[in-house]
Amino acid sequence: MAISGLVITYNEEKMIGKCIDALFEVCDEVIIVDSLSKDRTVEIAQEKGVKVISQSFLGDGPQRIVGLPHCKNDWILNLDADEFLDADAKDFMKKGSFYTSDFDAYSFKTKNFLQDKIINFAGWYPDRKVRFFNKNTASPSKDIVHQKVVYTKLHKLNVHLLHYGSNSFFQIIDKKNQYAQWNAEQLYGQGKRVSTFKPVLNGLVSFIRCYFFKKGILNGIDGLTISLTQGYFSYIKYANLVQLQKINKK
Repeated sequence: MAISGLVITYNEEKMIGKCIDALFEVCDEVIIVDSLSKDRTVEIAQEKGVKVISQSFLGDGPQRIVGLPHCKNDWILNLDADEFLDADAKDFMKKGSFYTSDFDAYSFKTKNFLQDKIINFAGWYPDRKVRFFNKNTASPSKDIVHQKVVYTKLHKLNVHLLHYGSNSFFQIIDKKNQYAQWNAEQLYGQGKRVSTFKPVLNGLVSFIRCYFFKKGILNGIDGLTISLTQGYFSYIKYANLVQLQKINKK
């Protein structure tokens, strides 16, 4: 099929082999943009016969954009190393109806796993992600964190990605801390300024939304913990932004 698989990586030796094999089920090439990994990520990818571009990390969106000129096909399946197509998504790709459609981007529902358990509450489902697009008219944004694909016409598919991104609550918190710092820096660079009440207000609202309105309360200790982490992320993101304002005195 005339689809290019595009993946950005950093120290993904545990997942990259499986990721590449899965992509070749629906793609005729795979391109890796690697952020100077210190493990065997590049070696494994090259053993699989894929092209690897080494690029120091520029941010989530810019890093993906680096790979686009290296993709020979117009249609790009841009997954992370810990994301895989579910059976229904594979069926959609193999049918090829997108070749003759008016859409230039497609979003998938995401089944997020914590260890071997699907988390379908507290805002973790459907967690739509645009991972398939035509590079002629759509492209990842330049956001350094949580990039979004900029498109002309989107189709929301009723098919799924499988995301094996978290093995423990400790790992979730580590990721939240990193993303919160990047988010704060991005917001500050865009001229966003907030009051000292913003972290508390947003953190509380985020927790209430996830716990009471997105079924966290129905899922025991896991529901409470994940709702708290969502609230924590919103709180610490804006707390970091407030700190940047103080440091730079504006």
